[in-house]
Amino acid sequence: MTTEEEARIARTESVFRYVNERIAETADRFDADDAEFVCECANAECHHRIEAQLEDYEEVRAEPTTFLVADGHELPEHESVRQRRRGYMVVEKMTRGLRLAVRRTDPRAGPA
Repeated sequence: MTTEEEARIARTESVFRYVNERIAETADRFDADDAEFVCECANAECHHRIEAQLEDYEEVRAEPTTFLVADGHELPEHESVRQRRRGYMVVEKMTRGLRLAVRRTDPRAGPA
């Protein structure tokens, strides 16, 4: 994989992760237990939705290299499946370049 490809994947997934951060904040304000998140896969055209508990989402977000993806949306050459849940998976980036890129774009990370 090229550095350019890793950067594209990280940008796409980071945009979806940013959207999900706003979804989680909104659900939390309304004291919801769950929410409908967007799939955080590398496909910029993806429109899949993932229903998950806010507690489960927070667990995924505790590590900046893990993402929620719909079943079958994982990239086995770049990420490993950490957990399979009903309707979605939690994947973790494996390559050094992707891990660094998604850490840099983590909305929960403090300023560099």
